[in-house]
Amino acid sequence: MTRRASLEVLRAEAQDERETMIYGRARRGEDPWRFMQELPSVDELVVLLMRAEALERGGDEAPESGAHDAQLMRRIATEYPPLSTTVWTMLAGQSRFGDRWGA
Repeated sequence: MTRRASLEVLRAEAQDERETMIYGRARRGEDPWRFMQELPSVDELVVLLMRAEALERGGDEAPESGAHDAQLMRRIATEYPPLSTTVWTMLAGQSRFGDRWGA
């Protein structure tokens, strides 16, 4: 996995993406009190975006096994230590975002 940007830049991009999600759902008339807990955190979004980019670079549409996905997620945690807690929480299925990231 090649570092494409600093973690600060990745977090800023993820925050922008999250704000776009919030704006879109609010524009459709959804109640923020209902959907805010469904949205990934900024760090979860960073991990999800990094995972998607790694899969795209690798030519995979989706991991063939849970072991492959776990290896990819561990690589993210290793290359970006401040994201390690988020990665391990996601791998354990305990994040606010739940285990939907694997779908």
